[in-house]
Amino acid sequence: MEGSPDLAACNALLDALCLAGDLEAAGTFFEQMPARDAVSWTTLVSGRSRGGRHRCALEVFRGFLLDNMGRRLEEATLVSVLSACANLDGAEGLMSGMAVHAYMVRHEVEPTAFLGTALVDMYGKHGRLGGCTSAFEFVCKKEVCTWNALLSALANHGKEAEALVKFDMMRAEGFLPNQITFVALLMACARAGSVEIGLYWFEAMVAEYKVTPLMVHYGCVVDLLGCAGRFMDAIQVIERMPFAPDASVWGALLGACRLYGNVELAVEVGQKLMALGPQQSGRYVTVTNVFLEDGNWQAGVRMGEVMQEAGIKKIVGQSSVVLHGHAIP
Repeated sequence: MEGSPDLAACNALLDALCLAGDLEAAGTFFEQMPARDAVSWTTLVSGRSRGGRHRCALEVFRGFLLDNMGRRLEEATLVSVLSACANLDGAEGLMSGMAVHAYMVRHEVEPTAFLGTALVDMYGKHGRLGGCTSAFEFVCKKEVCTWNALLSALANHGKEAEALVKFDMMRAEGFLPNQITFVALLMACARAGSVEIGLYWFEAMVAEYKVTPLMVHYGCVVDLLGCAGRFMDAIQVIERMPFAPDASVWGALLGACRLYGNVELAVEVGQKLMALGPQQSGRYVTVTNVFLEDGNWQAGVRMGEVMQEAGIKKIVGQSSVVLHGHAIP
């Protein structure tokens, strides 16, 4: 039946169920299929990974290996399982990803830009920058997405200066940065405290590269300025945004307020955040911490009362405020 119209139709329906997020129905349908091919298995692996069920995705992949002993794995299957490995926290995700990498080396699988990027991303997500760099060099024909995966990994794991160097190398090799590239670049500048460099590239992003800033870019710039204590500049950026700022933008400014103990602005920003999402207690906790660290216990206690009055549910891991390293329920 493999390759028949019936199998193709089954695979299409399986894909539709996965895209709709109905993973239980997709799993049931998969088990009832009279025949399966590599597309069937890959579709289910990818669907479960996209749905956040990364461990389940790996279990499906192991089933595929048992069902297809000795069969060479296709690129799409490897990319799907590497995505699951990248997003599965802990040793299981890393070790499974390394096993896929070992398979690629052992079977001399050509690391295309698509597959190579997935491998770079997997090592990057797990903070293994040595493996990330090696995987990057392993890719013969790199694309912008491959560079983006490397830049994001460096920016997220304390190698901001190296990220900036790699960005220059990327441009020198003729690659045009895109929206994802600039997210990684601005993040690196923010974490390195390279304010002027970050502002320069934010302007160049629009003027030179014709890349339209998204919410995430503005959030990075607000974080960049806020962490440097340039609150007025950060507020000006927010006021000039072509769309209403979301919680990520205000949250970046609130984090800076706490860093510098700017109580007055923290209250104002906190109110805006609470208006956007009153049921998320983490925002109340951050404002409360600003009050307590400023010695304003009365305001801190009042914020706790506001949470109770509003019926705010505490989130595990954010259920207490912290003062000088001590948690206060």
